[in-house]
Amino acid sequence: MAFDIDGASWFLAQLKPNSATIAERNLKRQGFETFLPLEETTRARGGRFVSATRPLFPGYIFVAFDAARGFWRSVNATRGVTRLVSFGQAPAAVPQELVAQLMARCDGAGKLVPRAELAPGDRVELTRGPFTDFIAEVDQIAPDLRVWVLLDIMGGKTRVAVDPVHLRAV
Repeated sequence: MAFDIDGASWFLAQLKPNSATIAERNLKRQGFETFLPLEETTRARGGRFVSATRPLFPGYIFVAFDAARGFWRSVNATRGVTRLVSFGQAPAAVPQELVAQLMARCDGAGKLVPRAELAPGDRVELTRGPFTDFIAEVDQIAPDLRVWVLLDIMGGKTRVAVDPVHLRAV
């Protein structure tokens, strides 16, 4: 999934509100390589819990191109894109290593895969289910890949089993 064309670098494009899919589609149509890391989240909406896949960095998308050839003007003019993140007159390149590490943590569809190196005592945030956004402490990792966490609920510790894909290290 790594982008390897001579002279190309990764840049960060700021998006118009709720335009991630529009911008990604239009950039790909123009031949640009894009990377939009996603994560699965759960939010309480109308008294119910709704799961959705959302951008990891809302309002931004990574775009690869050769800035020396002036392609950045085409990116700025793309529907769904507000502008490239710049410092001064020219857009600022994102370190290749940062993008490569993000890509390594995502599956083929760009969805963030949780780290498997959790250990007892680690602090984690629950990303799905009725305890979404709660901070917990890993108590035990069971052989069946279930993770037991301790939640602080009303002043007491409650032990809950959670699928590791619904945890994010804090």
